[in-house]
Amino acid sequence: MAYDAFLADRIRQLLQESHIFFEELSMMGGLCFKVDNKMLCGIHFDKKFGDNLLMARIGETVYEAELEKPACLPMDFTGRPMRGYIFVTPDGFDTDTDLWYWLQLCLAFNPLAKASKPKNKKK
Repeated sequence: MAYDAFLADRIRQLLQESHIFFEELSMMGGLCFKVDNKMLCGIHFDKKFGDNLLMARIGETVYEAELEKPACLPMDFTGRPMRGYIFVTPDGFDTDTDLWYWLQLCLAFNPLAKASKPKNKKK
């Protein structure tokens, strides 16, 4: 199943309203939002959970505290949690205020995050 287009529109609108330049990248059936060439957040349909999840790159400083919230899950694509990244269930981003909270955490961490190394494109 593809990612939630309505959630993608909500993220776009909040970032645009805040005058934040971002890029989008389709990844493995999901959608990733990037700021300054670094992953900010994404949308991922989780087959185990059975719904779309917000993938948030929040950094390790706030990671443990945010995982205490009922709407948060460790991000574990491979069965092993990735510290500094969380999944937020739909209950956690139901309102635009809730969604903006997570985007602000992502935006606060973004300047501290390392960018991925650019991949050489085949000619």
